[in-house]
Amino acid sequence: MYRFRFPRVLLTLHYSIHMETSCGFILANHRSILLLQYPQGHWSFPKGHVEAGEDHHSTARRELLEETGIEEIRIIPAWTERTEYSYSRKGSVNQKQVYWYLATTDKFQVKLSHEHTNFLWLDLESAVDQLTFEQEKDVLSKARNVLENLSID
Repeated sequence: MYRFRFPRVLLTLHYSIHMETSCGFILANHRSILLLQYPQGHWSFPKGHVEAGEDHHSTARRELLEETGIEEIRIIPAWTERTEYSYSRKGSVNQKQVYWYLATTDKFQVKLSHEHTNFLWLDLESAVDQLTFEQEKDVLSKARNVLENLSID
């Protein structure tokens, strides 16, 4: 609750803040990065909400399988990033944090879920350009050094 004082008036604003947590993968196949397109038009990485009793890696794996059909991955250890943003919906302010992990796969075939309209495998530069949100562009840029040094050619 926030209170603002104006001469002879006290204004009180009430709103609730809800924190959501999602987890996802930056998935590489050789020198290509997988991006998914959402019905609203934006491009992002595979990700989704944490379910009760799930740890973050399990969430990211489940969401990857549900959204792409890809199960066989190799997680790059000791690399994680976290982004956070807020948005409003139905009168409440929602905070969202997303934990990002790196993984590689030998699979190119994607079985797209009903939650998405398209997918692309792009080189790093093209993927950065294609991503809609600046925070995700930054996350991919941070992953660049690790991805470029992997023996995945």
